[in-house]
Amino acid sequence: MWRFWGMVYAGNFVGSLIIAILFVVAGGYMIGDGAVGLNALKVASGKTGDTFYANFAAGILANMLVCLAIWLALAARTVQGKILAIVGPISTFVAAGFEHSIANMSIIPIGLMTKWFAGEQFWTTTASTPDAFAGLTVGWFLWNLLFVTIGNMIGGGLIGLSYWHAYLRGE
Repeated sequence: MWRFWGMVYAGNFVGSLIIAILFVVAGGYMIGDGAVGLNALKVASGKTGDTFYANFAAGILANMLVCLAIWLALAARTVQGKILAIVGPISTFVAAGFEHSIANMSIIPIGLMTKWFAGEQFWTTTASTPDAFAGLTVGWFLWNLLFVTIGNMIGGGLIGLSYWHAYLRGE
């Protein structure tokens, strides 16, 4: 199990970085006169500025909702039912700003790369500076990822254990 988790985690990390790189190279951060890039910077900065307690707790809650969405989708019989089943839990996870390691593997690197590679036009258009995001660093990204990942594992485990307790423990 640990080897499989490691391979999946590494694959998600590499894939997320590739998507983030392509997004920045394609100039995606300049969409809406830089509004997309500025928002990515703000979100990434906020995620890396949280305490490890907040990251850990938000990681637990996020993966509980993700697992709930999976369980609900498995219970649905049609494609439309599966889509409808995941909307509530995933929308709640995103709207609440909870932390998911795989999502953070994209948004934080997009923020970092925007900070590093955006030209003068971006900073002028958005009326901001790289100094406004001084706390957004690779070190804080990795710190966030560590505690969010642990929280995600616990959150997913809690959902799995609750279903085991409800349906399988007597077998």
